Amino acid sequence: MQRRAFLLGATAAAAIAGGAGYLRARIVETPAQVRYPGMQAGHALRDGAALPEPTDARACGVAILGSGVAGLSCAWKLAREGHADFVVVAGPEYAGNAAGGAQDGLDYPTGAHYLPLPSRESIHVREMLADFGLIERDAGGDTPYYDETALVHSPQERLLRDGRWEDSLLPMQGLPEADLAQHRRFLAQVQALHTRRGNDGRKVFAIPLTLSSRDPAWTALDGITFRQWLEREGYTSPALRWYLDYCCRDDYGADTGAVSAWAGLHYFAARDGHAANAAEGAVLTWPGGLSTLVARMRAAISARLGHERWLLPGTAARIRETPAGPRIACVTDDGGAYALRARRAVCAMPLFVAQRLLPDIRAYGYDPAVHASPRAAWMVSNFVMDGYPLEAPGEPLSWDNVVYQGQGLGYVVSTHQLLRVARSPRSVFTAYHALSRLEPAEARRWLSQASPEALRDEAAADLIAAYGEEFWRRARRLDITVRGHAMATPHCGSLSNAGLAALRDVDGQILFAHADLSGYSVFEEAAWWGVTAAARILSARPEVA
Repeated sequence: MQRRAFLLGATAAAAIAGGAGYLRARIVETPAQVRYPGMQAGHALRDGAALPEPTDARACGVAILGSGVAGLSCAWKLAREGHADFVVVAGPEYAGNAAGGAQDGLDYPTGAHYLPLPSRESIHVREMLADFGLIERDAGGDTPYYDETALVHSPQERLLRDGRWEDSLLPMQGLPEADLAQHRRFLAQVQALHTRRGNDGRKVFAIPLTLSSRDPAWTALDGITFRQWLEREGYTSPALRWYLDYCCRDDYGADTGAVSAWAGLHYFAARDGHAANAAEGAVLTWPGGLSTLVARMRAAISARLGHERWLLPGTAARIRETPAGPRIACVTDDGGAYALRARRAVCAMPLFVAQRLLPDIRAYGYDPAVHASPRAAWMVSNFVMDGYPLEAPGEPLSWDNVVYQGQGLGYVVSTHQLLRVARSPRSVFTAYHALSRLEPAEARRWLSQASPEALRDEAAADLIAAYGEEFWRRARRLDITVRGHAMATPHCGSLSNAGLAALRDVDGQILFAHADLSGYSVFEEAAWWGVTAAARILSARPEVA
């Protein structure tokens, strides 16, 4: 891989003056420890591997299959409403895309790292945050008051362009006036969309997505790509087009040429949350990313139930409906197996997994050959740092740091949220990569076959662009998490996907709850389908619930 020109500190500059051999002797690229969560279990399901005989049988009212945000949200809602007869089968990775890790006392995310301030429509998220003590007052108001430690600290973001750090991810310096005029026009256009309503009275763009307007004048945007819309609207500025590609890759795992125009505009216009004690555009984040929020959810469930026996190890491998309710075969990491008898089961896992568990998911109106969304492949790479590398001029180290036209999506500094007078002596830089330059299947092949060294080079690309080879003087450990099927990408036609609509309406022995039902992998969507499944269970006849 080509490496960009890099900045050198005084020590390195002196070393070069004394001979390149010093650098070769001292700079060692950190070996990578690579994790592929869920891959082994997923491939066993795909290949129809034989299941071990169960050695135990358990019974429950509700079996929630999967411990990601959707599954845990379902459990939280049930427990909050006093319904205790449920279990959650953890799956191959507890917390899923909201998982985290820790090394030497430093927390870091191995999945998502922040939650935008929830809008008025996302009342389900506001209720959660209030329950966890993260909204301290006025949860239902226009400007709730949030826990100060969870609000992202300043400086929030910066962009490395032309060797200098700027304070906005959308370039606004040193560009032709015609390009800057396009930037301002785009920002004004999406700002106006925040309050725009369709002919049905609903907000054109809302989150959760299902609350958005179905006005045909607006849903028609689902029929063209975001790139086509930009061309139609006369947005030609290279810096703006880069920024919008970056935003789509960051949220959807694909660029403007693959994402629908409706989804591209939804990214900017749907979220309009505010806070009494934070500036516009603030987000909630923690050193461990959303794993900290998941931990609050788990603690709230356990506190209400008085135990943690509701969380079972293992992975659901087969589901079949019987007159008495679903029967679920589960396997454990040590090669064992157990059976679950339930009255209802919630499939809180990605749809490409659910289709392997059920005898025929087409019976519920969803045909994977027709209705499945493309899935983006991601890497999340955590570099444990001893000190900090020398910075380029401009804005100081921020929470979110992005390289203009970089190979990845920049990096987040985990210790940025820690309350302190001086910088911590150690930190974690978390680099995100959506491998959108490759077709999803090709990206998955590469990720599964690449050596740890090749994955390390990919993981470090933006950091090397920012700091040069001197970065390796500070990096002490590298943990890479490979997510081959990380998220669904909202391509053209997602809004009118009849298969997803059918699964959203299923209300029998089997329920579905996952962000895939929205075609959009974010906390608010996953939580929405989790609490929706719980509401259906709570409203059912006692013998069914």
